[in-house]
Amino acid sequence: MGLPRTRSTTLPLTALALSAAFTLVGCASLQQPRATAQTVPVPAAWAAAGASAAAPVSAAADTPARSLADWWRRFDEPVLPALVEQALTGSTDIATAQARLAQARAQRNLAVAGRRPAVSGSGSAQASRRDGGTTTRQYGLDIDARWEADLWGGRAAGVRAADATAEASAATLAATRVSVAAEVALNLLQLRGTQARLAIAEDNLDSQRQTLQIVGWRAAAGLVTQLDVEQARTAVEQTRAQIPALQTGAGQAMNALAVLTGQAPGALAATLAPATPARAPHAPPALALALPAEVLRQRPDVRAAEQRLQAAAAQVEQGDAERLPSLALSGSLGLNALSLGALGSGAGVASLLAGVSAPLFDAGRLRAQVRQQEGARDEAEAAYRATLLTALQEVEDTLIALRGTREQQAPQQAAATAAQNAARLAVQRYRSGLVDFQNVLQTQRTLLSAQDSLAATATTLATQHVRLYKVLGGGWTPTESTSTPVDAKATAAAPPPSTGTQ
Repeated sequence: MGLPRTRSTTLPLTALALSAAFTLVGCASLQQPRATAQTVPVPAAWAAAGASAAAPVSAAADTPARSLADWWRRFDEPVLPALVEQALTGSTDIATAQARLAQARAQRNLAVAGRRPAVSGSGSAQASRRDGGTTTRQYGLDIDARWEADLWGGRAAGVRAADATAEASAATLAATRVSVAAEVALNLLQLRGTQARLAIAEDNLDSQRQTLQIVGWRAAAGLVTQLDVEQARTAVEQTRAQIPALQTGAGQAMNALAVLTGQAPGALAATLAPATPARAPHAPPALALALPAEVLRQRPDVRAAEQRLQAAAAQVEQGDAERLPSLALSGSLGLNALSLGALGSGAGVASLLAGVSAPLFDAGRLRAQVRQQEGARDEAEAAYRATLLTALQEVEDTLIALRGTREQQAPQQAAATAAQNAARLAVQRYRSGLVDFQNVLQTQRTLLSAQDSLAATATTLATQHVRLYKVLGGGWTPTESTSTPVDAKATAAAPPPSTGTQ
């Protein structure tokens, strides 16, 4: 005959325990939601995007997010799209951000699992032999279960905090992708600009060498003094000295692009060889410029800051709930039988227990913890507002820089053309003996400086377009689950109702 089953329960005591707990911790209670954060004013349009702005604004039918998603295809650089795609798959920074996102999602799963019952089991087998040779075997199975009721929403707040943290990690991954794509474009455009300046220096060096040869012939004929020869040689050597620095910059840019795409330095030397003839990069003819409110929706760093604020607000609610009583249900089932097959119908003991616990005295630890979480929430709120303002400032600053750089191009182009004509005329007149050599030197130096400045300005303008697309949040298309409307009437933060203490 098996052992009789017994059942014990303390559920009738639950109401009494709850009543006592509420009496003892009556001073701890959830407060009303806090007032919303201060409003960040969002302008209806960009102040620097007037009639004399950096470039015409394209009137694309697509949404700003779609028109900015593949902004690197707007540049006249055939290798740029392929390099960006390689970087987005091979960048170590992106791999790091992906690993952090995986950790955040796993932490969210842990928070969800904490709201569900936990069941554990164990088994045992025992064999005993008596003096008469009889062997007795006994098998046991124990199952334990525990579940804590979420009376005050603290565990639900923990899940919301973990959800927001995971969303922030996803937005941070998107921000990393935006930064990596921008860094690839910046390095490639700077490389093309350096290669163009290198070609300008080499062309001017050839011209100065020809001038040195002419001066040498005239000196041999007694038409000029050795002073002219030495001045011509000085100009040649000064130009020659500029070339190694430009070659160094080009090599370093190639290495940076290789590392950004997950390759060893030097792996892209053939791919990134200069075109023939080398030319400075060209900026896109028109901008894909979004409105301020659309930019705040588009930028992943704004989304990440908002989600960190949501997580901090949920953690305040979670911490406040820990000061209130908790109800836990636990049960166990123990089965014993002489064979494995008989465990289901063998003797057993089952129990069910309901327990209430509440903090009675902790020297203010829980209250201080809530205060600390409230401080973290306030810090996250200030950081969110700062991110919004910084995003608006970055776009305005870049538009101003674009406008100024574009206004430099036309006079610099005119200056380079005039310097080229002056240099050609000076050499012709020098050959005819109409001007002295100082005119030739001055015009050649001016030509080199004007052409170099024009190439540098073209490079700056192209890279400023990249920076503009970056600060607009280009390279990332927010999905419906990760986009939050932000407009002039919205508050800077709208976290879930936060809690406090009395």
